[in-house]
Amino acid sequence: MRLVALILGLAPATQRPSPPATWTVSPPSPTVGDTIRLERVFTLPPGWRLRPGRLEASEVVEPLEDAQVEPRGSDWVVRYSVVAWAPGVQHVAVPPVWRLGARGEADSVSGGTATFTIASVIPDSVNAPQPKPALTPIRPDHRAFFPPFLALLIAGSTLAAAIWWRRRPARAIAAPPRPQASAAVSDDRWLSIGEQKAVAARAAGLLRTVLARVVPEAHGGLSTADCLAVAKKHRPPAQITHLEVVLGALDAVAFGSDAPVDVAVLAQRARSLAQELKP
Repeated sequence: MRLVALILGLAPATQRPSPPATWTVSPPSPTVGDTIRLERVFTLPPGWRLRPGRLEASEVVEPLEDAQVEPRGSDWVVRYSVVAWAPGVQHVAVPPVWRLGARGEADSVSGGTATFTIASVIPDSVNAPQPKPALTPIRPDHRAFFPPFLALLIAGSTLAAAIWWRRRPARAIAAPPRPQASAAVSDDRWLSIGEQKAVAARAAGLLRTVLARVVPEAHGGLSTADCLAVAKKHRPPAQITHLEVVLGALDAVAFGSDAPVDVAVLAQRARSLAQELKP
């Protein structure tokens, strides 16, 4: 008899009958989409602890987080947070809860079933709505002819105006006014500010231009000496002599000669000689 009692005392704890599972639901009257907490209290011997199983999601009820274990003195509280997506009575199968001893003992307690009722957030008057008859079409019995005719007339006028606008003749653009030649600056004004070289260069250029018109071979691309050599073949000797004197003096002033020369008189002689060369 003592041997039988010893064997029964050393039997695994998993063979002990488990108390019925009772789960409390909060809030007491949840609605669709509310966070629902399922709690159950377990009383364990000193040194023992709990390991709750993982709650699987279903089509209607879905867990929000892993199970939470909270000690309360010698008791342990297991809490599941879930949410329901459909109204009505819901039955949630809770997984087994394992009790683990300090010396390696193990015992599983059936989770059982947590039952709660979910209220709908839709009012009762909308649960079974009645279909309403279709509205009759709102349109006159006889359609007027004038509005379509007016719309067609406006569209045709707009199209004709657009075609005319694209094919209109080009507008004549007035010619810009011709630039008016400003009056030439007098020699006295250039000389008053010390521009003797400018006066000499202008007079020489005028004389060379007239000479090139009379004798095309004596063009402006030649030097003064070459230009005079070509002009000797076509102009009288007396005129060539005046050209040599005037152009030589003008080149001396233009290229910086220090010889005392009256540039105003020299420029006037160059203009007079240019008038004599003109045919």
